[in-house]
Amino acid sequence: MSRLSVRKTYKLFIGGAFPRSESGRSYPVTSAKGEFLANASRASRKDARDAVVAARKAFPGWSGATAYNRGQILYRVAEMLEGRRAQFAEELGGGKKAALEQVDAAIDRLVWYAGWSDKIAAVHGAANPVAGPYFNLSTPEPTGVVAVIAPADPLLGLVSVVAPVIVTGNTCVVVASERAPLASITLAEVLATSDLPGGVVNVLTGHQAELAPWLAAHMDVNGLDLTGVEDADLALSCEQAAAENLKRVLRPSRQDWAADPGTGRMTRFLETKTVWHPVGI
Repeated sequence: MSRLSVRKTYKLFIGGAFPRSESGRSYPVTSAKGEFLANASRASRKDARDAVVAARKAFPGWSGATAYNRGQILYRVAEMLEGRRAQFAEELGGGKKAALEQVDAAIDRLVWYAGWSDKIAAVHGAANPVAGPYFNLSTPEPTGVVAVIAPADPLLGLVSVVAPVIVTGNTCVVVASERAPLASITLAEVLATSDLPGGVVNVLTGHQAELAPWLAAHMDVNGLDLTGVEDADLALSCEQAAAENLKRVLRPSRQDWAADPGTGRMTRFLETKTVWHPVGI
C-alpha cells in the first residue's frame, strides 16, 4: 500500500521557536523552472516586532559570552550543517555537484568565522600612544540588534551575512531571500538544534518591501545590513528611515560570495570603546 509523504511546513524562526505568521498568510515558492516547491510563511510587521524583541532579549547573554564560546557554537553549527549536507544539496537544487559545492562552501565559511571569534578584538582593538602617565586602550564591542536583508544566494550568501554579525556578539533579525527562502528555514533548524541560544538569530520569510522599511525605522534596531535589497528606491528609503536613530548601515556593492570575505563585515557592526587608566594603579 502506497503512502502519502509528509510535506514540510516552512514556518518563521523567532526566539528559538518556529511559529506560523500571526497574519496567517503564506506565499508560493517556485524553482528556477517555475515549478511549485512549497508555501512559505509571509511574515507581518507584528512578526518583525516579535523578532526584534526576541533578539534584544538574547543580546545580553550572547554579547556577554566569551569570544571563545561564540566560536565554539559557530563551529557546532558547521558540524550540524555537515551532518545534513545531502538534505541541503537537495533543497538547493540546480545539479547535485554544484549544490554540494555550495553547501561545502557554507560550512567552510562558518568555520572561518568561528576561528575569528577570539581574534577580531586583538586585530581591531589597540593600545593607543598618549602623552601622559596613562594606559589608553580601545576595544571593540557589539552594537546590538542588527536587521539583515539576506541576499538571493540561499545558503552561502545567507551564512556570509549572518555569521559575521553574530560571531562578534550581536543578535540579528534576518529577512530571508524572497525568491529562495526555503534553505533559510532549514538552516534555522540547524541553529535550533545546535548550542546557539534562542533569539540570537531570528528568521523571517516574506516580502522585502513590507518588512525592510519597518525594521529600518524600528527604534530598537541598532544596525541594518541592506545586502539583499536589489531595488534602489527601497534601499534609499531604508537608509533614510535608519538615519532617524543613527543606525549603522551597510549597503555594499555586488558581492562575490566565493571570494575571501575579509573582516569588514565583522567590524561594520562593532563599536569602539576607549578606556583611560592611570599608570601604576
